[in-house]
Amino acid sequence: MSQVTAAYATPKPRKYWHWLENSRAIPILSFLAVFLWLWNMDAPEGLSTQAWHLFTIFVLTLASIVANLLPMGAIAVIGLTLCTATKTLPLHTVLSGFTSHVVWLIFAACLLARGFIQSGLGARIGYYFVYLFGKSMLGISYALVTAELLLAPFIPSNTARGAGIIFPIVNSLLDQEQLNTKKIGGYLMQLCFQANTITSAMFLTAMAANPLISDIIRQAYGIEITWLFWAKAAVIPGIINLLLIPPVFYFVYKPGAEKTPEAPIFAKKQLDKMGPLKSKEWIMLATFGLLLCLWTMGTQLGIDPTTAALVGLSILMVTRVLSWNDILKEHQAWNTFIWLAILLMMSSGLNSLGMMDWFGVHIKDMVSNLDWIFTLVIVAVLYYYTHYLFASMTAHVTSLFGVFAIVATSAGAPVLLTVLMMSAFSSLCGSLTHYGTGTAPVYFDTGHMKLQQWWKVGFLFSVLNIVIWAVFGSVWWKVLGLW
Repeated sequence: MSQVTAAYATPKPRKYWHWLENSRAIPILSFLAVFLWLWNMDAPEGLSTQAWHLFTIFVLTLASIVANLLPMGAIAVIGLTLCTATKTLPLHTVLSGFTSHVVWLIFAACLLARGFIQSGLGARIGYYFVYLFGKSMLGISYALVTAELLLAPFIPSNTARGAGIIFPIVNSLLDQEQLNTKKIGGYLMQLCFQANTITSAMFLTAMAANPLISDIIRQAYGIEITWLFWAKAAVIPGIINLLLIPPVFYFVYKPGAEKTPEAPIFAKKQLDKMGPLKSKEWIMLATFGLLLCLWTMGTQLGIDPTTAALVGLSILMVTRVLSWNDILKEHQAWNTFIWLAILLMMSSGLNSLGMMDWFGVHIKDMVSNLDWIFTLVIVAVLYYYTHYLFASMTAHVTSLFGVFAIVATSAGAPVLLTVLMMSAFSSLCGSLTHYGTGTAPVYFDTGHMKLQQWWKVGFLFSVLNIVIWAVFGSVWWKVLGLW
């Protein structure tokens, strides 16, 4: 009887719209509706239809990335497809981003960072400084900060530097009985995270987006920002920033354990395990010594920074410090290569179609009656805190750097003062949240600090960073005659 009943039971109605139950379906349809609405609008006066259509694709691509509708690379590829499928740009222009020297520099830099991690040289440097200075909590703090600073010029991926080298060292230290408390863990994790973003602001080759910033400045203002120029401009505010964060955070957070005699003993054991410098470490040292020379004297030698990075990468492959399989496994580097090339292509296309000039003219009219100092402060601070909307410093730079710089300089702010301050803020703002850059979730997910407290500390440091770079940075740049 039950079988007959089951056979003639009323079938459940089919859900033809079951796919709408997917949490991303409605946002995707909403974005599509906005895209069609903007696409069919008349272009504003002074802009061509082609420029408006490219702007529509660009804005929706960035908004989709911020909303995390799909992985960043997937969204970028869809944006690229729209550019060519709608005939907004010809195919050769759409693919031009993959020939950009900036994209190749960032890609090669990410791969070079793997050599530092894989050879063990990065960890050795970190443990050595803990061994020398780790007898107190502030000593450990400065040892880790110094290691970050020394690695920064050579490892152009802040994620590889922070998550791949410094984080494992800190995590190992926290296994020691004297240091194994939530307070100390929270202090060291947050401190290293903050130091990671500060050192990223100090060198052209310390963060993936920095060469991109240099390229935006060159295109917009015709100013070439070299490795040496960037380092010289950032050295004073950067060093002051790094010197202040350990004692300021120690005073505010009060982690306890002033003396840490176990730390240098542990570091010495790790160094003894590693033994003397291995051949791969010597090769890494020699390669990065060569790269530093080429990056600092490249202008005189006629060698582009991208060429120098590719030379370094080739050396590591020839000497088998890195194998081709190692390079293929660097998924993050390949991912960055794809989405950055596409976003850079769109940004360059808008510039060549007159979008930035049009925007600059209109903004200039809006801020013409405002004092340039007032405008620069508002623009720089707003640029810093808009990073709450981003999970990538490179995406933040690509989206907003050029536009915000134009607003400030249109009001009469000196160009170099504006771009140097905003260049620093492009890295520093990554420390606001637990998702603002690649190192953020790595340090946060250890669970030593609650989310609310993590955000409070991030905001506290943001105020300190802004004051240091706005005050000491501006004075130092004045001394250098840059404005």
